[in-house]
Amino acid sequence: MRKIYVIGIGAGSPDYLTVQAIDALRQLDVVFALDKGPDKDELLGLRRLLCDRHLRDKRYRMVELRDPVRDERIADYRARVELWHAQRAELYAGAIARELAEDQCGGILVWGDPSLYDSTLRILEQVQASGRVCFDYQVIPGITSVSALAASHRITLHRIAGSVLITTGRRLGEHGMPLDTADVVVMLDGECAFQKISPDGLDIYWGAYLGTPDELLIAGKLSEQRETIARVRSEARAEHGWIMDIYLLRKRAGT
Repeated sequence: MRKIYVIGIGAGSPDYLTVQAIDALRQLDVVFALDKGPDKDELLGLRRLLCDRHLRDKRYRMVELRDPVRDERIADYRARVELWHAQRAELYAGAIARELAEDQCGGILVWGDPSLYDSTLRILEQVQASGRVCFDYQVIPGITSVSALAASHRITLHRIAGSVLITTGRRLGEHGMPLDTADVVVMLDGECAFQKISPDGLDIYWGAYLGTPDELLIAGKLSEQRETIARVRSEARAEHGWIMDIYLLRKRAGT
């Protein structure tokens, strides 16, 4: 039976790859990679680097799939994402059936960890449910950007007897800072939602391109750093053509 490994490759550094991930890589005959356009060639390049480094003694094929574009004309966010996932599932179903022989192993290399704000596992479930192609799959965890952010800033994500909430920039912008949570990690924030909330009593720990030579880190009071972060983020995105960033919002003691 065909086998798919969904491999978390970490937040950006080739050194973030775990031994388990390396062992899985060395079994691959085919690597499936979504091509997200020329602005994100670096992301595809890192996947090639990892494969070339760890599959030196084995022949493998890289199959690039043009990633469907989300239809922004669909107003309902959930409906927009569900259609996008269905299009991706159709893409993967055809590619697995066409490119992977019955006795071969394929791999999907996921930035960060496949279980955290990534759609790959949901999409593979849809492919299996469609019955178009038969395969089994295994998930290999990776170092998340959440862990990398904490490590780079040398912080613990929660305080004693506290909790930490992981959310998105969209939800932060819609609902603001939760009243009952002192530490909030924000991912997928393309609109700088930290500028839309009250900065009173909040510190921010921000990072971009974590684990790479281009890593950027800024920390301090949100009221003092939010404009700087927005400017640095905009400049970095213009320079690289893409940006992956994440931040922790932390209520100061007594607020």
